[in-house]
Amino acid sequence: MQKMVLSILIDNTPGALSRVVGLFSRRGYNIDSLTVGETEKAEVSRMTVAVTGDGIVLDQIEKQIHKLENVIDVEKLSGEASVCRELILVKVAASREERPSINAIVEIFRAKIVDVAADSMMIELTGNQAKLNAFTKLLDGYEIKELVRTGITGLTRGFLTEQA
Repeated sequence: MQKMVLSILIDNTPGALSRVVGLFSRRGYNIDSLTVGETEKAEVSRMTVAVTGDGIVLDQIEKQIHKLENVIDVEKLSGEASVCRELILVKVAASREERPSINAIVEIFRAKIVDVAADSMMIELTGNQAKLNAFTKLLDGYEIKELVRTGITGLTRGFLTEQA
């Protein structure tokens, strides 16, 4: 199984998102991650869709998306040619005794503590999926009260040189 991340520019109109997502559900494809938001142009939205499948299925998905009404452009986001990030918010139970060790993990990952309560801390971290997965793995020894991830979002790089 391979993973593919697509950056899809669509008209920012009612039903455009639904048509793209509907393509996946009609064909029985599962979306691993989906983020959508306005671009620098209010009339255009960017969808970042992560999907897993074999090569034939992934090629078919890309071809079918190109055919959809309201789709302006489709780009594959891959390795060195793009920058992909995700945001995670984690609310962790934190007693007085646990706070120093949680703070150490936060510092190592350059995360931010965005809320503190008597019995918990909320941590924000942005990075690639591997970084976020490593962070949550280190928090396994603590009680995670709530956790949310935004899903992948990304852009292709401005340019690549052969020396880079």
